[in-house]
Amino acid sequence: MNAPRFLARMSLETAIGAELSGTRIRLLEQIDLKGSINRASRAVPISYKAAWEAIDTLNNLSPEPLVIRLAGGPGGGGSQLTDYGRRVVALYRALEGEYQSTLDRVAGQLSEAHQGDVLAFQKLMRRMRMVSSARNQFSGVVSGITIGPVEAEVRVKVDEATEIASVVTLASLENLGLAEGVEVLALVKASSVMLASGPIAGLSARNQLWGEVTVIHPGPVNNEISLALPSGRSIAAVVTHTSCESLGLQPGHRACAFFKASSVILASQV
Repeated sequence: MNAPRFLARMSLETAIGAELSGTRIRLLEQIDLKGSINRASRAVPISYKAAWEAIDTLNNLSPEPLVIRLAGGPGGGGSQLTDYGRRVVALYRALEGEYQSTLDRVAGQLSEAHQGDVLAFQKLMRRMRMVSSARNQFSGVVSGITIGPVEAEVRVKVDEATEIASVVTLASLENLGLAEGVEVLALVKASSVMLASGPIAGLSARNQLWGEVTVIHPGPVNNEISLALPSGRSIAAVVTHTSCESLGLQPGHRACAFFKASSVILASQV
């Protein structure tokens, strides 16, 4: 029996989790080649909606945008990989090559007696792989904490223009090791995000982020709307067709995404 072979399916990670996978790298490469998320998604292949979500996540988690959207014009607009995005892709491919070479050397040294352990290890890795269902994921640093009798408000600075507030229990505050300067991931389900097309007096939602509608993904009952924030990051919301029409939401229109601090889940590397 031949020695088992491990294939390099690499993810680049930060202290708060995985950012880049092979599929996302292929998507970035195709955007660079074709200048369009739509055409790139067909080449990978993944759905157009999944491609938009991947780009939103990458831009939200990265210190600089990897992809920028171009305004419409004679060419119809499109998307473009930034110089930073190209450097990230090149780094990933270089590391992937070294990673595969290392795995091939290790696999070649394994005897048949160890193959049972190898299969068990592969099964363990599959079970440990976790993917969050939260549509909105923001990487940031804890900028402030206000402690109450039972809960604490944790403020997360995503960038110079964006801060997100979350409410967690005091036990979670301790378990996550949260303190000013700690890097965290803020997760918000799209169904928890509400939209407004103008100012609302007396709004109690702690988080209010203004941006521009970039795309509307229609569904059988609800629409998913992506809102570009001033920093280049984005946030997605799910609203009914009726609400979308009554708010007059269209690509290019300004809108406010608002959500409660209790709707924000925090994750950290403890």
